[in-house]
Amino acid sequence: MKRLFEQPWIWALLGIVALWILLSIGAHQVSLGNLSGIVASAALLCVVAIGQMLVVTTGDGAVDLSIPSVITLSAFVATSVTGGQDARLVLGLVIVAALGAAVGWVNALIVNRLRIPPIIATLAVGYILTTATLIFNRGFKTYAVSPTLVYVASGRVIGIPIILLLALVLTWATAWLLHSSVYGRSLSAVGQNRRAAHFAGVRVEATTTIAYVLSGLLAALGGVLLSGRVSGAFLEMGTPYLLQSVGAVVVGGSSILGGRGNAFGTLLGSIFLVMIVTTMQVLRVAGGSQDIVEGMLIILVLAVATVRTSAAKKA
Repeated sequence: MKRLFEQPWIWALLGIVALWILLSIGAHQVSLGNLSGIVASAALLCVVAIGQMLVVTTGDGAVDLSIPSVITLSAFVATSVTGGQDARLVLGLVIVAALGAAVGWVNALIVNRLRIPPIIATLAVGYILTTATLIFNRGFKTYAVSPTLVYVASGRVIGIPIILLLALVLTWATAWLLHSSVYGRSLSAVGQNRRAAHFAGVRVEATTTIAYVLSGLLAALGGVLLSGRVSGAFLEMGTPYLLQSVGAVVVGGSSILGGRGNAFGTLLGSIFLVMIVTTMQVLRVAGGSQDIVEGMLIILVLAVATVRTSAAKKA
């Protein structure tokens, strides 16, 4: 039992249970069907948060602030290219994937070669993408979405949301990448001590570049899936995913200081944050207050994580 409570994701799991009890009390019609709707929304957040986790694991206080802009622009591009036709869905996915990977590569280039702090670099790239989306929006003429995309984003198989199955596969693959691959060990080494990793023979720039590219790819995929869930694209649709993606990573037990990622914990953190929003909506908490509560929660978790890290270093 003691070993269980030492797991970094245990608090997210306990939070989910506590919120489920609170939801059951606050809303008398809560059921497993409602829970499946919550986990479907959390699965979309998890797709984006996994990419954020990889960037955070690179260390040096790295956070990918371009994610919301990538999500929004990807949704517009995917909707425009497919034009509501399944026949053009593959083309749309290829273009969006190329867009997400390119953004991640540019972020990594700015961070690695120009030595600009990750937060500043990704924020600047995000502003550029936001401007590109505004320009793209002027000529946006279609709001039709591919039926197959809508089915993948909102459909179910044997009562299980398809998007949840995708998130589970992604979580498993990322967990394997982090804990059983050479790249995962290199990423942890870079996040713990970049200079030491370099002297140990780790290709630091290549390792961080892959993390940023994967973050861009997953943000782009999140944008496509989100367009399928809302049946279209609109400005700032990716904005909520900035705070929530960081929150899911931190609450899930990954170190905000880098060097330790937790894919399973990120999935639990995503469910926990979505349940927080759902609980506040059920309790009719004002929208602005919801952001305040989420922000305070993330600050609290960060404070606890920092104290625990400092204690571990002293020990």
